[in-house]
Amino acid sequence: MVQLNLPAFYTTPLTQVILVGITCFATVGMFSAVSNLGAGGSQDVILSDISQGVLYGMFALTGLISGGINNLLGPRLTLFIGTLGYALYVGALWCFQTQGTRWFLIFAGAVLGFTAALLWSAQGSIMMSYPLEKDKGKSFGIFWAIFQFGSFIGSVIALAINIRSGSLSAVSTSTYVAFIIIIFIGIASAFLVLPPNRVIRSDGTIVKLEAASKVHEEVIGMAHLLKDWRMIALLPMFFASNYFYAYQGAINAGMFDGPTRALNATLEGAGAIIGALLIGFFVLDSKWFGRRTRGYLGLAVVAAMTIIIWGVALSWQVTFDRADAKALLDAAKLINYKDENYKGKGALYFFYFFSDACYQALAYWIMSALTNDPFQLARFAGLYKAVQSAGAAGSFGMDAVATPYLNEHLASWILMLVSYPLAFLVIRTVKETNYDDEETVYVDDIKRAEAEKGHAPPAAEEKSSIDKASVKDAGESPAPLVSDA
Repeated sequence: MVQLNLPAFYTTPLTQVILVGITCFATVGMFSAVSNLGAGGSQDVILSDISQGVLYGMFALTGLISGGINNLLGPRLTLFIGTLGYALYVGALWCFQTQGTRWFLIFAGAVLGFTAALLWSAQGSIMMSYPLEKDKGKSFGIFWAIFQFGSFIGSVIALAINIRSGSLSAVSTSTYVAFIIIIFIGIASAFLVLPPNRVIRSDGTIVKLEAASKVHEEVIGMAHLLKDWRMIALLPMFFASNYFYAYQGAINAGMFDGPTRALNATLEGAGAIIGALLIGFFVLDSKWFGRRTRGYLGLAVVAAMTIIIWGVALSWQVTFDRADAKALLDAAKLINYKDENYKGKGALYFFYFFSDACYQALAYWIMSALTNDPFQLARFAGLYKAVQSAGAAGSFGMDAVATPYLNEHLASWILMLVSYPLAFLVIRTVKETNYDDEETVYVDDIKRAEAEKGHAPPAAEEKSSIDKASVKDAGESPAPLVSDA
């Protein structure tokens, strides 16, 4: 087997989380960015809702098995396959602009739903399992900020075009080409990610001895997952976590003109970046509290934001309905950011996505606090994205049939509020550490065991036979070399 010397910094969890963030920035982020620019300036909301509904429907179905696929293929190959759908979908947007191919956009949505489930299962496993327990909130914050920066850039571009021309009538071919080139860079970057048996934490532990799982292990693992009452209790939280996107997008499209929609999208991106970093570093990974207390504090912060922000939004929502939005469009009097009645609405969109980032962070943190096993966390991530996508598909379906705005608002708000007491029950089971209950393997133990045998460390699949009794309790400085998988 080929041995590969890697720099010590490259095998750290932080580097791997950053690499996954770059992959998602260049793929998911660019997908969001080009969507903000519009499918050639089209205002075909019905087509958008249909394609998004198909996308999230396929996402939900694939998410049930995507964690197992990741564990069988490994994160590198899973990420690579997962990125391909984003290139296809952006290409479909381009074709819709130039050729009007509606069917291709819907088909691309279905393909993207399948591949995105794979990408997010691999991403979730890496982000939740690679870091030390004390760094999992920071890990989310760093990843989410990098990933959301892609959407932020696209929004800034859309804002600049709108302010200059007053509208976004078309997206140029050169713009689409630029986005597709960036997406292909993201596809290539997936191969930079290391499997769990190559990653060494700062305390000298290896994330996992095995590089991949086996089919029968995944079948048993999924069966156990679906019988875990903690996962059942978290299902409402999973379901609600993307449900509000359809409502927020419908209000943005229905009530604001082009430049203001772009401004709102820019504020959304900024809110998501700031929210993720603040809750990750200063709440979920706070140095002043124990782990379970940090979970309670995170839940309290997110619940308080949900009540305040959505309560403020309700006070505005009761003042208009879909008929009012249509009248504004017909009269060409959509809200502009220079208008007096825009005051406060930009802040609302900023805090919508500030709180969204905090909500997502809390969901990931709870899952990552239940175990450190990357295979189990990949299954958790797959289930999370499956149920999340089912909720998103349902919400886009509601919007596609012109459900009253107020009903969409209340459905989104109530779903989140219902999820908090159940999340509290799960946080009550969080231990201060899982290291005492889980196998912990230090890279120095592997090297010592192999030195006693008189040969170099074998590949990951051969390492599993190492005597587990050699695992020690006190960490030492990690060596920068782990054998290639």
